[in-house]
Amino acid sequence: MICALGASVCFGTATVLQAMAARAASGTAVGSGGAGSGSGVDAALLLRALRQWRYLVGLALDGAGFLLQIVALRSLPIYTVGAALAASLAVTAVVAARLLRVRLSRVEWGAVGVVCAGLAMLGLASGAEGDRSGSTALEFAMLGTSVAVLLLGVVGGRLPGRGRALVLGLGAGFGFGVVEVAVRLVDDLAVGHLLRNPATYALLIGGGAAFLLLTSALQRGSVTVATAGMVLGETIGPAVVGVVWLGDRTREGLGWLAVLGFAVAVAGALALARFGEAPEGAGTGRRPKGDPMDLRDSFD
Repeated sequence: MICALGASVCFGTATVLQAMAARAASGTAVGSGGAGSGSGVDAALLLRALRQWRYLVGLALDGAGFLLQIVALRSLPIYTVGAALAASLAVTAVVAARLLRVRLSRVEWGAVGVVCAGLAMLGLASGAEGDRSGSTALEFAMLGTSVAVLLLGVVGGRLPGRGRALVLGLGAGFGFGVVEVAVRLVDDLAVGHLLRNPATYALLIGGGAAFLLLTSALQRGSVTVATAGMVLGETIGPAVVGVVWLGDRTREGLGWLAVLGFAVAVAGALALARFGEAPEGAGTGRRPKGDPMDLRDSFD
């Protein structure tokens, strides 16, 4: 559980840093609605973002978070790890308040507390990871889903406004969800087995597609809307797969607490997504118009 929460801190902090870098790389002006140039997923944006130190630090945090996530998935049910990763939105809000000097409202702080309460319930109710290895059909299903994530990015990138950020964020969540399940399906690290296992390719394609979609979502719309879509995509589906196909269970007699904790944690994260938009002109450290650290340019 400590590893899962550590991954959440890494991912949540990385989201803010990568959002700032993506905006700087795109050169999006304040008030333009984050439309960017062109349509669809912008692969060139990723290359430009890689020149930003904030994006590189964010990638390092993502790498550390991914390693912590793998450790957590080897010991905890997917639904617990997924809910812990959803808490990254709470981390995003708190870190953004610090870096961008945005004052969080009582509702936002209350939502942070709700997320923590949900995770505490999950920590008490979670059992060990499921003992099923998963079928070959499930491995190919994850591979197909990872490819579908790429197609969703092409379609979602052509939508207008907030819908684009939501769909791209949701697609990123699906990609990260594929990674969560694929980690459990890779049970033999021998090179020959890895090359023959469809879950290996699902992990690589799903993770790469998720990063690409999330980068485009952060550049093209609301940080919190994109992250809300990601929370939905990476929690519900993988949790169902873990329970139904991989045998994830709770502690004896505490199934109700696990369900409640999962719902509370995800609801708290979504509440932060709903109320986490920085109001126009918020904060005392407002920067010049067009600066990539401008509050609206980083959050709107």
